[in-house]
Amino acid sequence: MKQLAAMRLDKRLVQLVLSLLALVAITFVIGRMLPTDPVGSIVGELADPRAYAAMRERLGLDKPVAEQFLLYFWHLLQGDLGVAALTGNSVSDDLWHAFPATLELATLAIVLSVIVGVPLGLLAALKRDSWVDQLIRVISLVGHSVPVFWLGMIGLLVFYAGLQLVGGPGRIDVFYEGLVPPVTGMILIDSLLAGDMEIFQNALTHIILPASMLAYSAMAYITRMTRSFTLEQLSQDYVTAARAKGVSPAGTLYRHVLPNIAVQLITVIAISYGGLLEGAVVTEIVFSWPGIGQYMTSALLIGDINAVVAATIVIGIAFMLLNFLSDIAYQLLDPRTREAN
Repeated sequence: MKQLAAMRLDKRLVQLVLSLLALVAITFVIGRMLPTDPVGSIVGELADPRAYAAMRERLGLDKPVAEQFLLYFWHLLQGDLGVAALTGNSVSDDLWHAFPATLELATLAIVLSVIVGVPLGLLAALKRDSWVDQLIRVISLVGHSVPVFWLGMIGLLVFYAGLQLVGGPGRIDVFYEGLVPPVTGMILIDSLLAGDMEIFQNALTHIILPASMLAYSAMAYITRMTRSFTLEQLSQDYVTAARAKGVSPAGTLYRHVLPNIAVQLITVIAISYGGLLEGAVVTEIVFSWPGIGQYMTSALLIGDINAVVAATIVIGIAFMLLNFLSDIAYQLLDPRTREAN
């Protein structure tokens, strides 16, 4: 059995590696097809032709496309993603500093969406076809349909400019910047590690609004899927038996139904988490959040292909790893899937 499990794990690892190779290849091709000049972005449009040719040779753009890809892939394995025309720094260093901000925002968003979405989905299923169910379905529909950037602007207008209940754009007030040693790159965690509750509270007021706006769409999806999974389980014989024994509807949900849908919810939450990492791009622009999304957008505006392609690869890798881990968790928690495979 252990040998069989190891073989299945090896198979999934091979699939993950092949997917990563495909991602790198696709992003490389797209980067070469974009109507921008990476050399011009670095040396400038009025650069001396010799400087232009030297930079082109340095970037390997004078070589055949196949050789360019092999060279790019080799540098990628070494962690060398090139130099960013946007900042003049290594793209790897830029992403290393930008990604924790996106990770912090998306993580808080997924926590909020799960805390709200799962109970709402259970309640909607329990009160099927009632006004409560209809209201929750409308809330989910709105969250799934309304653009995040519009919600973000309305949120800033109402809760920041109007009611002044939250902090404004950015991760923290300017006069607090640099006061906390960057251990993880996530201000909430770093401020707690430093024992500085004043900075923690200030950072919390800044992140709560963008995280809530970002969480709304994920919450809508999680609510809909939880309701669907729960309704499917409520028609099973074990639920009828539990009710015949006098177990309350709420007790049936939390003691019997929820454990049975937990495995499916893991996959839904992982997909939502990956979507939040990807979808944080728009939210970061609206809230001036210095994460990987804003970095990629700024790079795209000036034609910095190195930075755009590298940021795309990082987000893609994060998404794939989340799906890989959720698949492994699914196999570990549900014996039926192990037997099926």
